[in-house]
Amino acid sequence: MQAQVEVQDQVRPGVEEVTEGMEKLKVAAINNNNAVSNENYKKNRIQVSNTKKPLFFYVNLAKRYLQQHDEVELSALGMAIATVVTVAEILKNNGLAIEKRILTSTVEMKDETRERPIQKAKVEIILTKADKFDELMAAASEERELGGDEDGHH
Repeated sequence: MQAQVEVQDQVRPGVEEVTEGMEKLKVAAINNNNAVSNENYKKNRIQVSNTKKPLFFYVNLAKRYLQQHDEVELSALGMAIATVVTVAEILKNNGLAIEKRILTSTVEMKDETRERPIQKAKVEIILTKADKFDELMAAASEERELGGDEDGHH
């Protein structure tokens, strides 16, 4: 019985140390995020995943980013590249965006099943607002409002 009490006494300070350590980590992470946000984080970057969200989620998000920032950066890795190209094409074909720049690269990714890291293709497509963007968005918004009134919905 006494051995058990000793073990508990030894474990207890460890838990407190871990908790204290976690608090310090949280503070460090918050401080790091503030420092990093200016360099690496871009307000107008959309990182596209081919599994998480439907295509038009990204199309509509890109429209919002174009409205707010006049420019949007669509970024994708591997299999998601097809999605990002499709999003860009929809925006361009609808007259909402103009292709400014396309960057391609490869990124090393750690794979637990292999010893060596794998190379993943990466694409970044930078789009700017087309001249008629605001006009087209206003027309689409008006259409939705008129369409809603005819059906008796607001």
